[in-house]
Amino acid sequence: MKFAESVIDIPNAFDPNPLNDGELARYYCEETMCVRTGDKYMSPIDDICDACKRPSEHNAFLLLGHKGCGKSTELNHMSAKLREEGYEVFTIECGVDLDLNNPLYADLLILMGEALLKIAERTGCNLSGDLVATVREFWTTELEKCKTITDEAEIQVEGGASAETPGIIASLLKIFVKIKSDLKFNEENRNIYREKVTRRAGDWIWTLRSVADKITEKLDGKQPIIIFEDLDKLNPEDAWKVFYNYAKTLTGVPIPVVYTFPIALSYDPRFSALEGFFTAKTLPMIKLEDVDGTPYELGYDMIMEIIEKRTRRELFAENVLKDLISNTGGSLRDLFFAINSSAQRAVRRKSEVIEAEDADRALEQLKTSLTRRIEQRHYKFLADIYAGNRERIEDREMLLEMLQANTVLEYNGRRWHNVHPLVVRFLKDQGLIEHD
Repeated sequence: MKFAESVIDIPNAFDPNPLNDGELARYYCEETMCVRTGDKYMSPIDDICDACKRPSEHNAFLLLGHKGCGKSTELNHMSAKLREEGYEVFTIECGVDLDLNNPLYADLLILMGEALLKIAERTGCNLSGDLVATVREFWTTELEKCKTITDEAEIQVEGGASAETPGIIASLLKIFVKIKSDLKFNEENRNIYREKVTRRAGDWIWTLRSVADKITEKLDGKQPIIIFEDLDKLNPEDAWKVFYNYAKTLTGVPIPVVYTFPIALSYDPRFSALEGFFTAKTLPMIKLEDVDGTPYELGYDMIMEIIEKRTRRELFAENVLKDLISNTGGSLRDLFFAINSSAQRAVRRKSEVIEAEDADRALEQLKTSLTRRIEQRHYKFLADIYAGNRERIEDREMLLEMLQANTVLEYNGRRWHNVHPLVVRFLKDQGLIEHD
């Protein structure tokens, strides 16, 4: 990614992917948390970061937030700060490593094992011969079963290797290359691995604990930290299947583990049970108005700063940026989509500036995508929120549905909701809400 000096460069500069280590110094905005929470001393990310530094037997977190609100970038920024202080952080991208349409809690425990072994390898941690054998033998039978089912290349798992054998951890990691491939693409083999972890979860967690303890000892008492990304993209049924029934198991590994989690499910009665096991934190949206409808100029200014770290304001005609910001409600994902679509249209017009007509077309495209997710039965519910029912919403089931669809947005500090501005535009066009 590089700073956009011209309209044609904008799609590269507004890549919706989170900022990585090499991009944080140039493009990260330090002051967003004050605007998100309304208090410069309050930060859910700093709360998690501080807790990760305190050794604990129970240090599991759920990080909630709307899709595209900046969770991944904030977690990457937190990870960079922790690494500067000598901590080892490993981020697992579940969208890459798992089939998110068919998840199970056992999958997460398997990926935890690989993450800890990778941390052990890069820190030069020596595992005892017994521990190496324990990891190897835990999977040997299952690898043999899976080898007879598929024609994949045989994985060599060295027998009798000691902890001092060069590359021993690398050889253990070969096991996980095959397991991860099967978890994502091979249903028959996937079930074999899952059954093993489910049947012997206590043994596997003891193994994870043992590896983590060796790493902590190597790092002079600093525990390794694992982050699970993309789990906020799970559909509600799968999220409950993974977290609700196995909360105690997932929090059984005595190191800091951060799981992203769908924000809509915090309104389900079952969520209170999860809070007995996990510490739940919510990353708020950047609000553009207060609960009473008063414009919140600090929100506009902060989003403008995010934009100006990536491109020149002069590439947008007068009032175009403010229109794009106000119509995306503080959702950075939606804003970046609209900016990119506007830029692409301007390039096709051979224009050096994004005009209002480009922004209008991009916003119309985004509005169409959002309004496909609502039905007539939702109209009154949405109109009531717009009319002022923003804090006390009785129909929690429909609220959960609309949050999941991103047609209702939640703002924090003082927890309240509003209808996505483009959905408001649609309801006005339908005559369901009066024009201002």
